[in-house]
Amino acid sequence: MKQRFYLLVMVAVMVAVGSVQMAAADEWEKVLTAAKKEGTVMVVGPAGSNRSDSLTVKFQKKYPDIKVEYWAARGSEIVPKLRAERTAGKFLWDVYVGGTTSALTAMIPGGMLDAVELALILPEVTDSKQWRGGGIEFVDPGKHLVIMTPSQFGTLFVNPNAVKPDSIRSHKDLLDPKFKGKISMDDPTKAGPGMAAFTFFYLHPALGPSFIRELAKQEPIAQTDYMQEVDGIAKNKFLVLIGTSDVIAEERMKAGVPIAIVNPRNLKESTGLSPSSGSLGMFNRAPHPNAAKVYINWLLSKEGQAEFAHETGYISARLDVSTAHSPWRVPIPGSIKTYTQEAMDVGRNLIPLIQEAYGLKARPSR
Repeated sequence: MKQRFYLLVMVAVMVAVGSVQMAAADEWEKVLTAAKKEGTVMVVGPAGSNRSDSLTVKFQKKYPDIKVEYWAARGSEIVPKLRAERTAGKFLWDVYVGGTTSALTAMIPGGMLDAVELALILPEVTDSKQWRGGGIEFVDPGKHLVIMTPSQFGTLFVNPNAVKPDSIRSHKDLLDPKFKGKISMDDPTKAGPGMAAFTFFYLHPALGPSFIRELAKQEPIAQTDYMQEVDGIAKNKFLVLIGTSDVIAEERMKAGVPIAIVNPRNLKESTGLSPSSGSLGMFNRAPHPNAAKVYINWLLSKEGQAEFAHETGYISARLDVSTAHSPWRVPIPGSIKTYTQEAMDVGRNLIPLIQEAYGLKARPSR
């Protein structure tokens, strides 16, 4: 009797799953047909040829009837342009790919984004088993923004000929007198890796404001150009660099420049998590809503994520996408997230602290 009951339950589940899959397939065909008629998807995305190529080339090959119009923009450029366009009654963009700062501070509060969850159709995208943490991660309760690439980021960089990366086991090692006057840092008053590093310092219970104040006594030099930051370490002008573009650092490493990233797994406090430019949203009043849905589902598929993660160097939130290109970035359970609303709110106290302790003037957020 029990065996028959379980068999009936299994049959019922299989029928239900099949019905859901058929409904999704029908919806997808309707959306795809409408998207081809729209013929275009307008994407706002991060600058850099590797990023723009990963967000356009393969999609265009797979869906030749949907042309990708791509605006490669820095964070500081996006919000002012969107506000000006929308004030003029122009709603030109369909999809947003970028960091969370602009979205959390302006786009979501300003009502620029729709709930991207409503655009998810393909079973391989909606299947929670495919994602780290048991499901797609959204950055806000309204589910306006998907986190695609939550990755450990590098906080400390050294010249391995001068400082062995494994010799630094804690961020507090930077307080050693030998590093005084020999530390550079990406300016933590502007949105970027420097601010992400100091947000992590501020939020970490073993570091916090006291560590930030103590570090200031080491007289670190703030810089704003990633290439100069990396070259300063390579030329032994500085012994340690705090918070630069780890993508640029890795590119320089591959070119033979003497710079190394201190592995988060070797640091007592680890490092923070960030998606970098890997968050995804859908604009409201989009001119090509169906093409936007096709694009979003492609980007969140295994194919789209493999392309984006490999080209950017970050780790996809999909479990079926390889991490072999950058294993040190694989998320460490329990790591501090520096991209959430809580992290954004920290800035209200962090920036004044940095201004006071380091004598730096706050720069506009990107």
